[in-house]
Amino acid sequence: MSRYQVPPESPYALLSDNEVRAWYAFMKVQLRLRYEMNRQLRSECGISLADYDVLVALTSETSGTMTISDLAIRIGVERSRVSHHARRMADDSLISLQPNAEDRRATDVSLTPEGRALLARASPGHIDFVRSVFLGALDGKQSAELAAVFESMYELLLEHGTLPRPADHP
Repeated sequence: MSRYQVPPESPYALLSDNEVRAWYAFMKVQLRLRYEMNRQLRSECGISLADYDVLVALTSETSGTMTISDLAIRIGVERSRVSHHARRMADDSLISLQPNAEDRRATDVSLTPEGRALLARASPGHIDFVRSVFLGALDGKQSAELAAVFESMYELLLEHGTLPRPADHP
């Protein structure tokens, strides 16, 4: 039995050996990658990967502002969790929170100059780290192939998942 074969009583027994191998490899990489990215950002910049995710998402909007609900959809996290996290980031002056002008029940999240400056300081080291531990394992052709695979997977997640489609991904 190879190390990727599973006993017949395992819930993974319904997967082929190659499917099990692919799933295990993905899980190991994504769990370790998030841990290491979080560690790198904390040690070099004093922010968490979750903070970085919020700051990057806000820069993807030309206005630098989106509602808590839209932010939650964009980064794939529960709305209540984003709401609590946003309050902590607002306390650190990285973002600002204000009632939405069109819907008083909604809260707008905006990138502050401090948040933009922190993102500008954090990004070069973070990008270098991502290149060294993820992109460095790929040549140009593999990067394009992997991008296509992940784009297909993302489409399936949007199609079969429970979160609405993000506004930036029509």
